[in-house]
Amino acid sequence: MLATLRRDTPCELAIRSAVHRLGLRYRVDWPLPGTRRRADLSFIGAKVAVFVDGCFWHACPIHATWPKANAAWWRRKIFANVARDRDTDSRLRKAGWKLLRFWEHEHPERAARSVARVVRRRLHRVLASGSPTAAK
Repeated sequence: MLATLRRDTPCELAIRSAVHRLGLRYRVDWPLPGTRRRADLSFIGAKVAVFVDGCFWHACPIHATWPKANAAWWRRKIFANVARDRDTDSRLRKAGWKLLRFWEHEHPERAARSVARVVRRRLHRVLASGSPTAAK
């Protein structure tokens, strides 16, 4: 586990790079309001948080693997990660944020286009209303 990166994983870097090429600017590893948790990419004005979840650590329904050694401990660890993800999602939604989650195996360009579409739509609403809380 020591070799596991908390941020700047190859899939995260690929999505960040693709989003940047689309002309969007964002915060990296930004602490989310009211929590000790952090989003991989955050668009503060649009209130959009992007998470790039690793298949192993977040129990991907397609690629999840379950270690045989110390299996019970690993299952608890991974299921706790998933539960924390759902809790984070719930807290952010209640605070008016839009969440986007991508698996590490998803195509970075496709993910970036999804991010850009959502961020631009929410920013357009904010600008049209003149209110930063209109991004809901």
